[in-house]
Amino acid sequence: MSLPQPVPPSWKDLGKSSNDLLSRDYPIGFVQLEVKTSTPSNVAFKVSGKNNDKTQVIDGDIEAKYTNKPHGVVLTQAWTTSNLVRTTLEAENHLAKGLKFDLNTILAGNGSAKSAALTSVYKQPGLHTRAVLDLFKGPTLTADTVIGRDGFLLGAEAAYNVTEGKVTRYAAAAGFSAPEYAVTLQALNNLNTFSASYYHRVSTDVEAGAKATYDTKATTQGVNLEVGVKSYLDSAAFVKAKISNTGILGLGYTQALRPGVRTSFGLALDTNRLNEATPSGPAHKFGASITFEG
Repeated sequence: MSLPQPVPPSWKDLGKSSNDLLSRDYPIGFVQLEVKTSTPSNVAFKVSGKNNDKTQVIDGDIEAKYTNKPHGVVLTQAWTTSNLVRTTLEAENHLAKGLKFDLNTILAGNGSAKSAALTSVYKQPGLHTRAVLDLFKGPTLTADTVIGRDGFLLGAEAAYNVTEGKVTRYAAAAGFSAPEYAVTLQALNNLNTFSASYYHRVSTDVEAGAKATYDTKATTQGVNLEVGVKSYLDSAAFVKAKISNTGILGLGYTQALRPGVRTSFGLALDTNRLNEATPSGPAHKFGASITFEG
C-alpha cells in the first residue's frame, strides 16, 4: 500500500530551496528598512522603504492585510511611493476543498496604468495546478501544473494570448524532492533557457546548493554557474557565501538582535579586480537591511 502523497510545490516554487539559498539574505546595493506589526483583530501592517544605490531613489510602500480565517478570506491593500494602489482579494475552500481564488489589481493614482489578474489555484495530494487570466494584457491566460509522486516532480507551464489566438510562452520542468535535498531541471523561455539546481541540507547547521543556467539565445555562449553555502553560527545568527563563474563573490550575515528585530548585511566583490586601488563598477557593493516585527 503506497503512502499518502503530499501536495507538490507550485510551478513558481520549483527549485525554491536553492534559489532562496543563492538569493535571499544578500542585501547588496541597497539599504532597506521594514516594519511589520499585527493587531488582535487579525489586521497586519507592513511599512518598508528601500534606498537603491544605482537609482538613488527611495522606494517605499505601506500595506494592510486583513485575514478572516473562519471564512477563508484575505484582503490586502498597499499604497506605494510610486502612487500605485495594489489590492488583492483571496478566497479559499469555498466552492471546493483545496480551491483558491485570487483577484489582484494595480491602479495608478493618476489613472495612467492599471492591471487586473484573476488567479485560481487547486491543490490536492500529488497535484498543484494554477490558472491566471490577465484581463488587460492580451488578455492572456497562463496555466501551470505540477504533479508529484514519491518525491518525483513533473511540471509544465503555457501562456495563451486570447486576442492573437496563439501560445506565447511555454516551459517544462522535472525534479526530485526529499527532506534533506532537492534537484530541479527546468526548460524555460520556450525551451530556450535551461537550468539545473540542487539543494542539500548537509546537517542541522549547514546548507549547500548550486544552480547552472544555459541560455541558447545569449550573445556569449556558456553556462552560468553559481554555488552557495549557508552556516548557522548559533540559534540567532547565520552567514552565507556564494560565488559565480564570473568571479563575483557574495557574502551575507544575518543576526537576530532580539525577538522581532533582525538585521542583515551583504557584500559583493569582483574577485577579478581585488588588486585595483579604487575598485569600481557594478560589483564591489555593500548593503544592509533591518526588519522589525511585532
